[in-house]
Amino acid sequence: MFRRINQAQVQTRRAAIHGAEATLCHEAPAPRAKGPRFRDNFPGVPVNSRGEFCQRTVSPRTASDSPALATGPADRLPTRRSGTGSPPARQARDAASRFAAALLLLALALTAPAQPFQLPTANRALFEPGGEERFLVGTAGKPWTSGGFGCVRSEGNQMHEGLDIRCLQRSRRGEPTDPILATAAGTVAYINPKGGLSNYGKYVVVCHRVEGIEVYSLYAHLSEVRPDLRVGMTVRAGEPIAVMGTTSNTRERITKDRAHVHFELNLMVNDRFGLWFKQTHPGERNDHGTYNGHNLLGLDPRLLLLQQQSQGARFSLLQFLRGQPELCRVLVRGVHYPWLSRYAALIVPNPRLGAQPPAGYELVLNYNGVPCQMIPRSAAELGGAGKYHLLSVNAAEAQRNGCRRLVMQHGNTWLLSTHGQELLEMLTY
Repeated sequence: MFRRINQAQVQTRRAAIHGAEATLCHEAPAPRAKGPRFRDNFPGVPVNSRGEFCQRTVSPRTASDSPALATGPADRLPTRRSGTGSPPARQARDAASRFAAALLLLALALTAPAQPFQLPTANRALFEPGGEERFLVGTAGKPWTSGGFGCVRSEGNQMHEGLDIRCLQRSRRGEPTDPILATAAGTVAYINPKGGLSNYGKYVVVCHRVEGIEVYSLYAHLSEVRPDLRVGMTVRAGEPIAVMGTTSNTRERITKDRAHVHFELNLMVNDRFGLWFKQTHPGERNDHGTYNGHNLLGLDPRLLLLQQQSQGARFSLLQFLRGQPELCRVLVRGVHYPWLSRYAALIVPNPRLGAQPPAGYELVLNYNGVPCQMIPRSAAELGGAGKYHLLSVNAAEAQRNGCRRLVMQHGNTWLLSTHGQELLEMLTY
């Protein structure tokens, strides 16, 4: 099944990488595979002689510095043939092959373009002229555009914080079988194995550090998660982590003809979210702790991937974030909340501050509430404003993308809405 998504232009490179890493897969105790179906769905994951998934050790160079060189799902570890020469001769040939593969891997790592993110399935229609209708799947009875990011639901009044990527592969019974691939090298942050606990269904969150910025990719509506996948495990770009499905706890079920993976690229609002939620929503359940969807602010993966495809090695995640269209600017009093340290790269220097310590920050929010820039402000610049003070609103952006309702207009005056105030409370908790 995975052979169908193999890309000819990277086949030689990936084979060399697997040759270099073959000795890193040990037969350490690991969760036993649940029959042939799991092994068939995850052929890119090595299996030992007992049919168990091996614990893979990934070198730091492969895991973080060279995500573009990561092994894809179509590759397999090389097998050693028996009876071909004496053991010393075989060992010498194997050692020579590993050495040559390692040299090739190093050369490719040094010359690979900076492409930190890749598509999470084999569906590449996003990059084909007029291909977006083959890439996205819409909600029931709605056009494909309702599967995109932004104010695309309920006649433009509801936010959708991800991409619903269309299924390409099916079983004989019509079930989706597309492998779900890590979009970039990173660390597994969260796994929800129970589809009934979230409208995401079964989902996985992976944390990536790109240009010093933490990005959390989310893959939802999965039929199964790779059996050996564990929180804290490193994964490579393109490594299979799950299989597409239709799981969800929503009233309107996802039918097989609409099978898709819901894919998000997020920034985390606050690692104290659990405490904030318990205090502000007493009596309500939070089954997913920090990785509750409300604590993840989505970026538009479509725009990010297209910009990366267009710019190649010149692509910068930091510049992509700083270049987000501005919805509004808000003065926030206070300097002690996690966002400031986690996303310090988004702080823009304020020459007027001089040697004074900041007393607050001016936050530039996009229409989804992501603080794309943070400008330190002195106590004098804050003046007598309260904890939050709305400085300005881009009326055209509010009109074009107002489904989050972060600001509202009262006559000729713009105000922070209840939704906007709640977002800032969560951000600064």
